[in-house]
Amino acid sequence: MIFAMPNKPGEFSRFDFPEVLPAPFNGIWAILKNSEMLTWPEKVKFAIGLLPAILGGQSYVEAQDGLTVKEWMRKQGVPDRVTEEVFIAMSKALNFINPDELSMQCILIALNRFLQEKHGSKMAFLDGNPPERLCMPIVNHIQSLGGEVRLNSRIQNIELNNDGTVQSFLLNNGNVIEGDAYVFATPVDILKLLLPENWKAIPYFQRLEKLVGVPVINVHIWFDRKLKNTYDHLLFSRSQLLSVYADMSVTCKEYYNPNQSMLELVFAPGEEWISCSDSDIIDATMKELAKLFPDEISADQSKAKIVKYHVVKTPRSVYKNVPNCEPCRPLQRSPVEGFYLAGDYTKQKYLASMEGAVLSGKLCAQAIVQDYALLDARGKTRLAQASIW
Repeated sequence: MIFAMPNKPGEFSRFDFPEVLPAPFNGIWAILKNSEMLTWPEKVKFAIGLLPAILGGQSYVEAQDGLTVKEWMRKQGVPDRVTEEVFIAMSKALNFINPDELSMQCILIALNRFLQEKHGSKMAFLDGNPPERLCMPIVNHIQSLGGEVRLNSRIQNIELNNDGTVQSFLLNNGNVIEGDAYVFATPVDILKLLLPENWKAIPYFQRLEKLVGVPVINVHIWFDRKLKNTYDHLLFSRSQLLSVYADMSVTCKEYYNPNQSMLELVFAPGEEWISCSDSDIIDATMKELAKLFPDEISADQSKAKIVKYHVVKTPRSVYKNVPNCEPCRPLQRSPVEGFYLAGDYTKQKYLASMEGAVLSGKLCAQAIVQDYALLDARGKTRLAQASIW
């Protein structure tokens, strides 16, 4: 894990997890060996503060959902500088928000992974762009098994039967989709917009009101030269406006270029910036990059020049992991027979993340398989009723 050093522009501090040591000793070694970010007294106070989490296990971790990271650290007697040096960057990387908003449960779950799994701290990149390298293989697999993927086919309305179960999905192009099982694999905000009036009084769906997506902005900048102060790794910027970043010309096969760098950055927290123009966001990003690359980048582009840029705004991305959200996260199987949910906001161990969304899909599929006999019977009943009419 590599952190930029704001007080030493252009320099980085590393937490190296030795390959030869098992967890949790590789993580402990990484923390003890790092001398630039935390002093020994700060490390000791942080370790003492963590003892209840280590000894109390999962039940303790779950009980901390009501506290923000900042509140928990102060309650445990951990110096504020530990939060400022490490956990602002970690909070923004995990959920795109600051430690005065993020639930401490999120941090403890992440730390537990580092301490319990040897490779829990490893990071990886797709070797190309997500539509081709992530989405298309999934589409191809579905189609190879006789499935169909329809693009530009948004759901306009969830039509219900008299008993409150799903009759069909009405699409915005007027088409009607009927099935034996219905899965809603969208961000929670979209589900809430389309939730039928009849379902809003059901506690399972009522609890969703607490869950909202967090705004995030991704910035891609292509430069006219190769930046030297980068690594083949994800980097924690520790900047006021940026979260993590990487030089994709180094880390990603498709973007490899020996002569020019392409930086991909997460601009977070994004709430105050989501309505700003792309040029304003780029100007602010360049000012932050000038601190990270003082010898190579200046805000006025008198050093490295921008060849092109792309700003991607997501007003509602993963769910905002603020205190007291955990009890509101639904299981994938809803109380409405034949209706299922998938998404990072549903119950799964990877919280608000792409990995969490993928795992939720697997858990959703398991629920459908478990319900196969019930769904099969429903399908036969529906066909029988259709033949009578």
